[in-house]
Amino acid sequence: MKMLLPVLFSLLASCSILPESEELRVYQLPHLTHTDVPVPAAPLKDTLRVSRPQASPLIDGTRILVAPEPERLSAYPGVRWSNHAPILLRDRLMEQLRASEAFDAVVSDQMRALAGFELAGELQAFQIEYRQDQPVAVVRMQATLLGGGKRLVLASQKFQGEVAADGRSVEAAVAALGRASDELARQVTAWVIARLRTS
Repeated sequence: MKMLLPVLFSLLASCSILPESEELRVYQLPHLTHTDVPVPAAPLKDTLRVSRPQASPLIDGTRILVAPEPERLSAYPGVRWSNHAPILLRDRLMEQLRASEAFDAVVSDQMRALAGFELAGELQAFQIEYRQDQPVAVVRMQATLLGGGKRLVLASQKFQGEVAADGRSVEAAVAALGRASDELARQVTAWVIARLRTS
């Protein structure tokens, strides 16, 4: 009997009921493609903090989302983003705002630095949507501009970047979501500069 115990333990180990961990391919958001936003004649002489947008639990994740039909949201199998979607968008916004050279500095909410203004908001969509059987990348955000130590709301507006994907593959989806993020970042950057110029 004692000789059978090692064999039994070996068989039990090989028949584990625990599922194998899914191996996912990791994608980064493609690099910023264009920085064609109005550049002010002189910097705004202040620091802008860009905070991670709030999002629903489903959007605030790393899976690459797709809506094959209205009211149904799924995820591409076997792939994920390199970071949570709100962080990817926050970093893209920072990249675009820095490229505008409108501020003395643009920092993230992870940095303990004094800032005269803050860009916050809610990420409402970061996904591929099928429209008339064609994939379209959609990035939508309600942006809120805050100012002063009391975080007073200076302005709030909804923005959306939309780009048709070049195909149905995951690679085409990633590329299209990168371009849609660029489009939204350009819109938000131009809006922030215009609002602070007139405030």
